[in-house]
Amino acid sequence: MGIDVIFRIAAIGILAAVVSSILKQSGKDELGTFVSLAAVVICLLMVLTMVAELFNTVRTLFSLY
Repeated sequence: MGIDVIFRIAAIGILAAVVSSILKQSGKDELGTFVSLAAVVICLLMVLTMVAELFNTVRTLFSLY
């Protein structure tokens, strides 16, 4: 869980930006917005799982149950 997560999030962002730009150029602004929103949700879910792992590690470290 090192720098590869940052690269994944960056790749999702770049891919979403390219697809959104292509869709907006073709006149499908709504679909471009949905693509951007989906990318944000995917990244938030990735970060949420990492935060959950952090809380579990802290709980284990301090022997909290």
